[in-house]
Order: sequence, then structure tokens, then C-alpha cells
Amino acid sequence: MKKILITGAAGNLGGLLADYLKETPYHLNLLTHHRPINGVLSACPNVSVYKADLAKKETLLPALSGVDTIVHFAGVLFMHHPEKFLPVTNTGYFKNLLEEAVKQEIKRIILISFPHVEGESFPDKPATGILHGNPISVHASTRLEEEKLLFRVGKEYSFEAVSLRLGMVYGRGILMMDAARWFSKHHLLGIWKKPTWIHLISVPDYLEATKQAIIKENIQGIYHIGDEGVQTLQEFLDACSVKWKSTRPIRMPVKLIMTAAGIFEFFSKVFGVKSPLTRDFIKIGMVSYYGDTTRMRNELLPELTYRTFREGMKTI
Repeated sequence: MKKILITGAAGNLGGLLADYLKETPYHLNLLTHHRPINGVLSACPNVSVYKADLAKKETLLPALSGVDTIVHFAGVLFMHHPEKFLPVTNTGYFKNLLEEAVKQEIKRIILISFPHVEGESFPDKPATGILHGNPISVHASTRLEEEKLLFRVGKEYSFEAVSLRLGMVYGRGILMMDAARWFSKHHLLGIWKKPTWIHLISVPDYLEATKQAIIKENIQGIYHIGDEGVQTLQEFLDACSVKWKSTRPIRMPVKLIMTAAGIFEFFSKVFGVKSPLTRDFIKIGMVSYYGDTTRMRNELLPELTYRTFREGMKTI
């Protein structure tokens, strides 16, 4: 039986993938640190749950035993001053995982990434799968370093290295979407004025594309995961507000949004709580991104369930 390790399995995207795969004929090793795994999921006969700390390599060994494929989501988000911890929790922790995976002779390692690692890209000039981009945010630059590390180690030790650069995943159950809906319902959702082009992918299509990246033979390299739609973030949120029957996002000056993010980070630092917004999130959020999905369509997902977000609006 094929055995798959999902890191960050108690998180949002990782948890959705684990739930999607629970009825497949594969065994799932679900890795978590502090948060518990969904009780129904952990009770499945083909699921094993492991608690581990990516900062301590020795804790990873039980979860890696007998694994064929790793799907890596784990990371730290929503905390103040990400520029201080992301080089450790992104790049450093992933390095620990790779070192132990090599020892266990894992056959395929899939890193969940995003198009921002190439810097700004557009529908008429999409990201193409390069590793020498120039991202401006710490989230994107540290993820790019993870990609470089993955492909360098993969080449050296001859495992299948895969990066799935996801567009913005939308649908019910996605934390960012649920938060936007709450803010919109309470007349608090704001957005900057400058149009920002975004590449979208529905939850069902994200899940199926990732599943195919896990189970298909000879999958390696960089795949951009996105639909056929062309839209700005502003257009998308406007359409969502209509669907939710709530307030259209308020166009705000960037300085005001940055100030709000700074306040969230201050409270995060003082009280040790999560920061739902950081200044680095604003930086990455303002970057237009769009990926060339040719490889995805040819090798992973020839047919989309929802070709554009307007077709997938019922899932929001």
C-alpha cells in the first residue's frame, strides 16, 4: 500500500487534502505539532497520526518510516514580524525534513508553494517555473529558498522533487475566504485601490490536482495550479460580496491598511496571540500573480471542475 506523509495535516489546506484522501486505498501518515487532527479523520483505519517538531529532526523518524511520498504544508503563519521567524520555520525546518527524508529514501517530495516566488506576473506574462525570481515579501522569498533547496537535494539524491505553485484557493472552508466573508458581513472588508491580478483555483480542483501529483508516475518539477479565469482581486471580492449579500469591499489607501496590520502585529507581540494580518501579508497580497498551467493541464488535471470562479461561485 502506498504511504503518504502530509505535514501540517491539522492546518487548513493540509487538513482538506487529508480528508479528501481518507477514502483512497493509500495509507496516510498525518504530521502535526500542537493542533489535534480531526477526530473522524484520525479514526480512519488507513490513517496514522504523529506528533513531531520540525525543529527537532529526531522526532520525524516515526512518521517517515515506510513513506513513499511527502506533501509538505507545515509552517508558521499569522504571527508578528514574520521576517524574524520565516527563514527558520520555512527554510530551516524544511531542510530538517529533507535531511531525514533522504535517509529514509523517500521517492517523491512535494512542496506546496505559490507563483509569488517568481516575483510579479500577469495573465499576459505568466510565471513559467523559474527559480531565479525576485520576490519582495519574506513569505515568498523564503518559499523560493525552499524550492531551490528541494531541487538541489532532489538532484543530488535522485528523488522526484515537485513544487505545486498554487493560485489562490477559494471555497467554503478556506480560512482566508471565511475571514473575508466575516469582515464583509460586518462592513469591515477593505482592499487597496490598485488592481491586483490573481490566479484562482477552486477547492475541488486544488484537491484533485494535488492527488494526481501524488499518485501519478514520473511527476517532477514545477507545476502552476490554477484555473482559466482572468480577474483582479478587487473583481473577485466584489463578486463574492454580491454572492454573500454583504457590503462591497471598501477601497482604502495602502497606508491605512498597513497601519491596521501594524496594530495587529503589535497586539500579537504584546499578548502572544495570532495576528490575522501582517505588513508582509499586505506586501505579498499586492503583488499580481498568474502562472502558466500548461504542465498542470497536460500531466495532472486535463479537465477542471470549475474553469473560472464564476462557475465555482456556488462553492464560496
